[in-house]
Formats: sequence, structure tokens, C-alpha cells
Amino acid sequence: MTQNVKKIVAEVFNDIADILEKGYYDEKIKMGLTTLGSELGEEELIKAAHLAKNKYSDFEVMLIGPSEVEGFTCFRAENEEECHKVMEKLLDEGTIKGCVTLHYNFPIGVSTVGRIITPAKGKEVFIATTTGTSSADRIEAMVKNAVYGIIAAKACGIKRPTVGILNVDGARQVEKVLVELKNRGYDIEFCSSIRSDGGFILRGNDILAGSADVIVTDSLTGNVLMKIFSAYTTGGDYEALGYGYGPGVGEGYSRLINIISRASGAPVICEALRYCATCAKNEINKISEEEFKKLNSLNVKEIFEKFKKVNEKSIEDVKCPAKKIVTSTIPGIDILELENAVKTLWAKGIYAESGMGCTGPVVMVADEDLEGATKILKECNYV
Repeated sequence: MTQNVKKIVAEVFNDIADILEKGYYDEKIKMGLTTLGSELGEEELIKAAHLAKNKYSDFEVMLIGPSEVEGFTCFRAENEEECHKVMEKLLDEGTIKGCVTLHYNFPIGVSTVGRIITPAKGKEVFIATTTGTSSADRIEAMVKNAVYGIIAAKACGIKRPTVGILNVDGARQVEKVLVELKNRGYDIEFCSSIRSDGGFILRGNDILAGSADVIVTDSLTGNVLMKIFSAYTTGGDYEALGYGYGPGVGEGYSRLINIISRASGAPVICEALRYCATCAKNEINKISEEEFKKLNSLNVKEIFEKFKKVNEKSIEDVKCPAKKIVTSTIPGIDILELENAVKTLWAKGIYAESGMGCTGPVVMVADEDLEGATKILKECNYV
């Protein structure tokens, strides 16, 4: 009996055992993997397919590329463009439920949610997002990223994922929008930073510790984080840890396509297939549809417009009051609003300067002006 026949017989007996145990036949989910475009060569992707096949029994990997590989169903494609055309056809006709690929361009409004393992405690964390553009507006994009992260986390079995915002440009404005959504009834659970001042605006320490299930950032920063967390043990040219850059998520987007990079090694690609299969099994598209239904019922577009109008305000021709020694600081102001916050205080006759503290941007005022200045900035929605 040849090795191939032995394998087939073994698989048949495994299927029979499943039927006897469960009382029904649980068909494996079929996942695609394109094999072209990696800096590590096609062999690395095929190696990943073998790893996934040996490690996981609940999904089947189908290969899309130029090579015929024994033990796998293969669909021929001679270049990356052909790979993506074949992939899209297989997804649209339902032959495969999801696919892992690279160099794929998503439409505006769709971006990917990466999944890493933190080095401090080995916790899985979702980075929202890592490739693609959720919106042309930075704040709207990051708010959507938070929702995309929640969707991906729920698709991986986390019923109420905790959410934190990385302390990057726009973080404080995103915080305001998310709090407004929560106040209107959107079920979002915020995390607490491990730093002494708490809150859900996170610093680098929080990523290492896994303070939140979902860490919200812009996609370029998210992409850098994915690369660091995936390859910090290898010197950078081989991504060995994590689950890849994740599925493309967006309102109305139905294709399940998970992204890897040119430097993703077989261990990451194997887990990217696992991540994709889990999202398919738990019907991420249905979860996405439900989340956007909730958001639209809360008139999320009106919230975006409201905060856009505030952010577009530009205060010009304000006379600076007499200079004072400034020793008190007011934190919690976004870098994108910092100069307007200072000029708002000038317009009220309070001398202020902009500064940068260890936790981010601050407005600096004299001790005697601290209480009045804080009140004004709160009334104007800067803090």
C-alpha cells in the first residue's frame, strides 16, 4: 500500500470517528493560500501549508500558484495578479471560505486587524489596524479601526473585548467619539492602562503587557507594530511570531482575505491560516453586519460630522496676553488641537503655552490660572 493510499485511508477512518463521536459529519472549512510574492520564496508558503495540515484538523488548505503540491488541491496561477483573480473567483463561488495572501489592495473603507502575542505575558492582542485605509479622515479611520478590532476579536471568541487607544496623533479625539458612542448605547468596554494614571489611552508598556484585547491605532503605526512583534526575535528579516496582519474588515465587505507580508515565515503563515479559518467558522461577516447595524442605529455618521466641525475650527488673529511664568500643566489634549486650545485661552485673557509632557501634549499655564483654564478647555471640548 503506497503512502498516499495510507493517508487517504487514515483520513476516511478519522471522518468515520468524527461521525461516531458527534453524530454528524463535520466538513472541513476550505481555506486558500496564494504561494507567490514572498521574499522567502514559494517554498516557505508551501512549508506553512504543510505545518497547518499537520497541526490543525478542522480546515483544509488549498494552494493557488504555479506549483502542483502532493497532498493538496491546487489551482494554477502563474503570477500574483493571476493568484488574486483565482482567489477572488474561488471566494465568490464559495469553493473556499477565506484566503491568506499578500500584496492585496483593499478598497478605501477596508483595513486589516492584526493579531500578535505579547512578549510579557504571552497574551493575544488585536492591532487595529495594520494595512489598508478605513477612511481618508484620520479620526474617523481610527474610530472605525476600533470597531474593526472588536469585530475581529469577537470572531475569535472574545465576547466583550476590551479596547484601548494607542497614544498617537488623534488619540484624544478618537477617545471623545468612542465615549460619545458608548453614551449613546454602543456596547464597548474600555480597558485600563497599567500605568498609574490609568485610562484607556495606552503607551508602549501597555502593548507589551497586553492591557487591552484590542489596541486602536492608525494603520501605518499598526503595520510597524506588527513587524516588530512578529520579527523581534529574528533580526527583522523573518517574521516568526503571531498570526499575521489579519482579515480585511469594513462595512459591506464580504470577502474574507487575511494578509501576510513579504517577510512572513512559515510559523506566522500557518497561524494566519488558523486565524482566517476561525473567522470563517465563526462567521465574521455576520458579526460585522451586526456591529454596523448597531452603529448606524446610533447615527454614527452624525457623530463624525459633529466632531469634524469642532476639529476644523482654526483660531486666528488672537492677541497673546502678557507673558507669565507657566508651571502648571493641563494634560489630555490632542496634538492636533493643541495650538487651538492655547489660542482659546488667549482669547479669554489667560496666558498659555503649548508643551510636551511624558504622557503627551500639554497646555501650560500659571498656577493661579489653572482652575479657570481647565474649566474653559473642558467647556470647549479640548479635554
